[in-house]
Amino acid sequence: MNTDCLFCKIIAGKLPSEQVYSDEKVVVFKDINPKAPIHLLIVPRTHIISLNELDDDDLTVHMMQLLPKLAKDQGLNGGFRTVINTGPAGGQIVFHFHIHLLGGGNLGGAGFAM
Repeated sequence: MNTDCLFCKIIAGKLPSEQVYSDEKVVVFKDINPKAPIHLLIVPRTHIISLNELDDDDLTVHMMQLLPKLAKDQGLNGGFRTVINTGPAGGQIVFHFHIHLLGGGNLGGAGFAM
């Protein structure tokens, strides 16, 4: 755990969140600044700065396989979007690796901004 990391504090229960799922590897909660009607963050319990540092194949597979299950649980049967922002130039604001799961309504084409 990184004591300065916002997501580490949420995972440790030191900051509130609206959790929708958790297991031994990840915590999933609603984004406090949603960009879509449904906007979840899938966050590993282990502090990993970004996709550039992700080297755990088991965690990667777990998170990717969890995405469609979470989408289905949220009623996103018509589709959903996933976004990973990596580094400051890639739009990453919280430097703890996470995947955005977005859906509900029409998210538009490639011009949809995160």
